[in-house]
Amino acid sequence: MADMHTMPPSPLRDQNIGLALAALGAALFATKGIFVKLAYAQGLDALTVLAWRMILAVPFFLAFGLLAYRDRRRGKGRHANEKVPPRSVFGAVLIGIMGYYGASLLDFLSLDLITAQLNRLVLLTYPFIVLVLGAVLFRRRLTAPVIGAALLAYLGIAIIFGHDMVIEGDTVLAGTALALASALAYALYQLFAKPLIDVLGPRLFTAIAMTAAGVMVLVHFFWTHPFSALAIAPDTFWILLALALAATVAPVLLIAAAIGSIGAERTAVFGNISPILTIILAIIVLGEPFTAIHGAGTALVICGILLFTRLTTQPAIASREEGPIS
Repeated sequence: MADMHTMPPSPLRDQNIGLALAALGAALFATKGIFVKLAYAQGLDALTVLAWRMILAVPFFLAFGLLAYRDRRRGKGRHANEKVPPRSVFGAVLIGIMGYYGASLLDFLSLDLITAQLNRLVLLTYPFIVLVLGAVLFRRRLTAPVIGAALLAYLGIAIIFGHDMVIEGDTVLAGTALALASALAYALYQLFAKPLIDVLGPRLFTAIAMTAAGVMVLVHFFWTHPFSALAIAPDTFWILLALALAATVAPVLLIAAAIGSIGAERTAVFGNISPILTIILAIIVLGEPFTAIHGAGTALVICGILLFTRLTTQPAIASREEGPIS
């Protein structure tokens, strides 16, 4: 009888590990808005929080990129011994600035004006924008069921938006507009990033894009803030460290591992638990209100997203938990 300790892992075990990685990655992504809100409560503004996120997270992504480049030079992996085209590097820089800088900044500004719950639900609908942009720019076909799923999700957002607008006023309008703009920027990122990822590989692409965005964030920060604005209390530092590592670096790695194990489409399904966890955390940690109207709107959004996930099989849309605004 073969020694159980020497037997290779079963496919079922590998699948279960992949599912667990996807669930944990989605759960960690759900904490992003919570940590940002906690940092705001310490008196920081959006750009300072984003600058610290980049300062703490970019070195990790840069290290992963250097390892990917080393493997490439040593003849390992899918892109073994392939040269790195300067044009693709330049493209990754531009895409990174649009996605990891533009979309993230709009996202963080939005969180300063609306609840973490509404922000998360608005961002969750960006795959619909990907489809619309694909139809406009590349003449991809939109089907009636997919349009129906989008309308269902946006109806849910409209219900919550209308309720919060009555209570909070114009800040809800501005915050929701910023969240939609963030979703648009990330949708553009999704459309144009995939060809570059195919050439550079995901690790090298992410390292280049994230580093370029980090430089852009710091240029923006020091253009508008004195260096002393980076001074923070120890308690605030731990919040920002959690934002950078627990809500950024760790989930990106977990989701990437999950995609490698169970595929992008199955991994994406777990993204649908993320807004639910954000809502629970927002209620418990931040004390945000959650009424029957919020519940109805949230249910419509999640139903729309679930329907959309079942109707679409495009990898660029299915792997929606990999990016900057997740």
